Amino acid sequence: MKELLETIARALVQFPEDVHATEEERDGELVLTLSVNEQDMGKVIGRSGRIAKAIRSVMNAAASKADLRISVDIK
Repeated sequence: MKELLETIARALVQFPEDVHATEEERDGELVLTLSVNEQDMGKVIGRSGRIAKAIRSVMNAAASKADLRISVDIK
């Protein structure tokens, strides 16, 4: 899951070398935290959060296929 999130984020940003994701297990849910360069934050979040919502939708679809509960935080 972490690799999928990083691949999606790297395709969107100007500084792909600064894209990092971490995985953590909390209350039976996989929590992915995505960190990007400060200048790329707007590209990852998008207008009114549309890009972030789309990223979360793709990740939820992949997680449901693997029978996981997932949440994505963006820093």
